[in-house]
Amino acid sequence: MSRRKFLTDAALAGTGVALAGYSYPGHAGERAPAVNIGIIGTGDRGGGLASIIQKIPGIRLAACCDPLPFRLANGMKYADRQTREYSDYRFLLDSKQVDAVVVATPFNTHADIAVDALDAGKHVYCEKTMAYGYRDIGRLCKKVKDANLVFQTGHQYHSSRLYRHIVELVQQGKIGRVAALECQWNRNGDWRRPVPDPKWEKSINWRMYREYSGGLMAELCSHQIDFSNWVLGAHPVKVTGFGGIDFWQDGRETYDNVHVITEYPSGVKAKYSSLTTNRKDGYQIKIMGKEGTIVINKGQAWLFSEAGKSKDKAIVDGVTGATQSGWGPAGVAIDIEHKEPSLQAMLDFKQAVLSRTNPQSNVKSGAEVSVVVQMALDAMDNGRVEHWKDEYNFAG
Repeated sequence: MSRRKFLTDAALAGTGVALAGYSYPGHAGERAPAVNIGIIGTGDRGGGLASIIQKIPGIRLAACCDPLPFRLANGMKYADRQTREYSDYRFLLDSKQVDAVVVATPFNTHADIAVDALDAGKHVYCEKTMAYGYRDIGRLCKKVKDANLVFQTGHQYHSSRLYRHIVELVQQGKIGRVAALECQWNRNGDWRRPVPDPKWEKSINWRMYREYSGGLMAELCSHQIDFSNWVLGAHPVKVTGFGGIDFWQDGRETYDNVHVITEYPSGVKAKYSSLTTNRKDGYQIKIMGKEGTIVINKGQAWLFSEAGKSKDKAIVDGVTGATQSGWGPAGVAIDIEHKEPSLQAMLDFKQAVLSRTNPQSNVKSGAEVSVVVQMALDAMDNGRVEHWKDEYNFAG
């Protein structure tokens, strides 16, 4: 498909595609605006989002695309009779039956596909990390600014109502002045996917190869960088760290362990580590303040008081047990109703498209995380401290 045709389609779309009517399951005869989504890349993540999309009223899985037939079948398991399948995403973008796309492809392809989708007049949900390298970050930010379409970055924890509540608690001073953050995402395994044919090694295990991937920093730590930026209301000014291929001597090019420290304008340091050889505590974020600490995993959080502090404190919002005198060594659960983050992210994307509003996890937050990921990769590769430059403010 030619660039001219992309631009023509976008012009015809005006300020965005017209959303089709859709009869919601269980609501016979009821028709309302629906978002018809095409998923580009139906591997583990794209297939997982397809399974979520087909359960949400008002979102329809209109198309799936993947060049690998067995991956395409992974997405089409969740299709209805009208869902189209493609092996080339450019033909999916030609479809007038698609309002928006999910880009769930290898990291190095995000910018190209997202730019083409915006040129074709489609709203975009672009999986994390948003773009690989400074050039593509800047190029995609400019396109989003010019396109006047909805763009959501796939840091799904940014949609979590539990995480949102924690951000509010911290910013309201419930744990005092923030001193530091410690984040980890540890696993015990080689991080490889099975390959049915050697010719597909790099297509399936692209996370292992520098051409396609930022490795653990991009695939795992980026979620926690997004949270740190969010809760501190800023991006880091310095990044340094170490990484290595120290265990899995199997031809991989991306590090099998990473240890990174970032510094924010306030002086707060945030640490990130990711291992593939030990899974103790798995995923965890600790926000440490002068008066207390909040510990988060993927779906739960606990509040801990600082030892020796006065017990005559006020009620703490949203915390089971209510008063600070109830805090103890085991911590107190933060009790807030919330949906699974990927489901909530799709619901937020649907609402943003229907209302034409800017999502909370948007091109600016996505760009800032992408820059920090690249700074971390450069710092580990070159053994130095990387400093944020004015030219990195791609999204303003």
